[in-house]
Amino acid sequence: MDPINTNPSSVSLNDLLASASRAMAAQKLVTAEQALKQAASIAPDSAEVQRLSGVVQLMRGNPGKAVEYLRRAVELQPDDSNAHMNLGSALFECRYTDAGLASMRRACELAPSESSCWYNLGRAMHIARKPSEARPILMRAMALDPSHIMTRMTLANAQNSLGEIAEAANLYRSVLKIKPGHANAWFELCNLKTTRLDGSEIEHIKELLKRPGISSDDQIWLGYALAKALEDQDDLTASFHALQTASAIQRRSVSWDIQAERERIDGIIKTFDRPLPHAVDAALGHEVVFISCLPRSGSTLTEHILASHSMVEGANEISELQVVLAGESNRRGQFLTQWAPLATAEDWHRLGYEYLERTALWREGKPYSTDKSLGNWSLIGPALAMLPGARVVNTLRDPLETCFACYRQLFSDGASFSYDFESMANYYAGYVRMCKFWKERFPGNWHNHVYEDMLADPEGKIRELLSFCGLPFEPNCLEFHKTLRAVRSTASAAQVRQPLQSNTSRASRYGTLLDPLRDLLHRLEIE
Repeated sequence: MDPINTNPSSVSLNDLLASASRAMAAQKLVTAEQALKQAASIAPDSAEVQRLSGVVQLMRGNPGKAVEYLRRAVELQPDDSNAHMNLGSALFECRYTDAGLASMRRACELAPSESSCWYNLGRAMHIARKPSEARPILMRAMALDPSHIMTRMTLANAQNSLGEIAEAANLYRSVLKIKPGHANAWFELCNLKTTRLDGSEIEHIKELLKRPGISSDDQIWLGYALAKALEDQDDLTASFHALQTASAIQRRSVSWDIQAERERIDGIIKTFDRPLPHAVDAALGHEVVFISCLPRSGSTLTEHILASHSMVEGANEISELQVVLAGESNRRGQFLTQWAPLATAEDWHRLGYEYLERTALWREGKPYSTDKSLGNWSLIGPALAMLPGARVVNTLRDPLETCFACYRQLFSDGASFSYDFESMANYYAGYVRMCKFWKERFPGNWHNHVYEDMLADPEGKIRELLSFCGLPFEPNCLEFHKTLRAVRSTASAAQVRQPLQSNTSRASRYGTLLDPLRDLLHRLEIE
């Protein structure tokens, strides 16, 4: 640990800044803060002291506090690209997306030859669901620094979202050419779903998995990649074994409590099993379509069909519903199940308007928008209390297929239930119970859209879907695969670019290997 002299007059500002920088690099944040506090006593108007103080707060996970320091740093030195970039990052983490991106753009203007500035801006654009804007920015970053692997990875992810699957695959392969052991690149390449590995590539992954000291993350990424590659070769027993091994490692890194989830659903049902206050405006939210779904249930396809309509913008997996409800819980200092029974019609109306304001950007060019957050299915009660005119499309797929598809997928976050059969089956049972309750509670707002039924009668079921949403039929919705739009779900981005496939069933191919999952679903009375 760098010693921090307690006598400010005996140490220079530069020494203290250097000490703080070394401590930050070593993740010794307390030491860094001590040095910066001493530096501030010497030079309270030092832009670099303010900037580094903000960066420390960012590293501590305090972006709000970081913004205070970094705004001051920008005021003191308005031409410092680092200060603008750091401020942009802090604002972005505080969900001030537009302001954050503006600060990052300013950093790029001030340092146009710095690849890191363009990379950070492009990455933020991609996270902000602006892949078409992110793409040229990331291309510029890659031109400035072709060796930066994360630029290539992020650009490939953006291209995948835009349906440029071949280009994304080429970029992932270019990363592997530079760094053949890059486990995440192998995973992302296979996660394109439409890309197959050859025998030598599969053997290379197997050898990578044998490396001494391999990290858990690399084992997981390579394991899922190997499972997909082996499935493509019809080596299903080996594929299932690779999947079991990888998912077991991932399961140990996440926390999931089956009983706690049951109690959560019980609490929501009890809370909303009573009449809601008479709505201030029964039509509020008529322009919103909530998609209720589990992962891998056909929900991305359903949204893509709707977004192929001239009147609908597909917003992908947005979090605004959760943000609005969490904000009200914070304001009241109570959980949703505590304050919802006390909420007046005016309260729900206020929250509905807040949701509409937060999502207005998705209706700037079209009158309707979708909301496909994977958490929607348990929040339909408060969603319809806020927006009584909204519609809910619940996407359903065969339970065994859905559960196994979730088990086969390595999710970026939020799906801790999917890495063992017992948790997955119980989560599915909770979803079924919750959706049955919502359908009975709000029959006029609810529509079940069944994947297998749509495969059997595409035009008929798509017409039903559009009619429920109050939309006239348009042929474009039958040719959804031709629609050019960003698709946030990387697992489905390539699949929705293709016509409906009748051979998407996988569970039957694995035969008795899935008997434990079948038995669990049977015991939970899910058929």
